[in-house]
Amino acid sequence: GGIVIDADTGTVIYGKNIHQTYFPASITKILTALLVIENCDLDETVTFSQNAVYNVESGSSNMSMETGDQLSVRDCLYGLMLQSANEVANALAEHVAGSMEEFAVMMNEKAASLGCVDSNFANPSGLNNPDHYTSAYDMALIARLAYTNDKFQSLIQEPVYVIEKTNKKEEPIELIQQHKMYMDSEYTYEGCKGGKTGFTS
Repeated sequence: GGIVIDADTGTVIYGKNIHQTYFPASITKILTALLVIENCDLDETVTFSQNAVYNVESGSSNMSMETGDQLSVRDCLYGLMLQSANEVANALAEHVAGSMEEFAVMMNEKAASLGCVDSNFANPSGLNNPDHYTSAYDMALIARLAYTNDKFQSLIQEPVYVIEKTNKKEEPIELIQQHKMYMDSEYTYEGCKGGKTGFTS
């Protein structure tokens, strides 16, 4: 499935299976980031719970956070979008909504408000869940709104971001942009504004 839309008008320029449902993997984090930006001050402090840190698939993308670690919302958003850190997605969800389950409710409400009809979001990260799916069309609606947000744009266009230290870690955490269409690679696309990649097994 795939889609190209005009971001100004919403006109579909190209589409393939645009209403077929698929597992979105980490592009889910576009919606997560948007909700966090809309509901938080970037200087708020996020504390990582044991549930946030360990409720992830083994071997999935992470930032090696520990229970009790504290970061600003800003630092977390860069970890979410550049590192695709799943425990960070969990911690942000808990920070915004009190639990990942309540955050999923917010995700579905937001998606519905944008006109999404093919989606059901079950977690903030996009980790595998049979009840977590969307379509190319719905993701285009979500991304279209995200790209109008200046804070979101600054997130996805940063090549490198350094978290100096946490309350539990003295060593800096360097986050490097992984979007191959945006950075210098064989897939570089001139005019790309950044974004989010994702894959499933």
